Amino acid sequence: MITPEQARAYYGDNDSAHDFDHVLRVTRIAERLALEEGADLEVVRTAALLHDIARAEQERTGISHAELGAQAARRILCGFPEDRVEAVTSAIRQHRFRGSDPPTSIEARVLYDADKLDAIGAVGVARAYLYGGQQHQRLWASVESADAALDVSVAEAGVAAGQYTAVHEYMFKLAKLCDVMLTESGRRMARGRHRFMVQFFERLEREVSGEL
Repeated sequence: MITPEQARAYYGDNDSAHDFDHVLRVTRIAERLALEEGADLEVVRTAALLHDIARAEQERTGISHAELGAQAARRILCGFPEDRVEAVTSAIRQHRFRGSDPPTSIEARVLYDADKLDAIGAVGVARAYLYGGQQHQRLWASVESADAALDVSVAEAGVAAGQYTAVHEYMFKLAKLCDVMLTESGRRMARGRHRFMVQFFERLEREVSGEL
């Protein structure tokens, strides 16, 4: 329905953690999961290529990029069969981790898992620190548990700017993603990425404390 070259034209000034490289990684993962799960490959590929087109608009308006992205995708895909367009836009609308609209189709579940898989493992750690650097966050903050840590809603609202770190992001979100995968192939990939991430933060804590 749409090529990577065509999709790229719709992406503007997304932050580096959600740039078009992220889109291409998610698309590659989504294609793999689609084949393993028997999902419609064309729908999955199109939804993956367009899933973050409204990120910059979310920053400006505060409206969910998943909802805005679904609306934009419908305009872009005008002229294609309505059932195909609806399948793509539903997957985009339902891909967000903190969204209130859970994935209902196999294509939506594949996109959801692919997007979450790019947030964990080595790439996930790199993205967390890439974003943290843009926000001038500290490298390390000791966090005993998510309950004891800085309230995530406060941090995301910017009220506690400068206190939130990649370690908080790991505790609040990244460490939980392995358990929220919706496909068997997604869960299989997530387990290896999760193990690496746990080992990374454990070692980082030991290096920061001078043990290693």
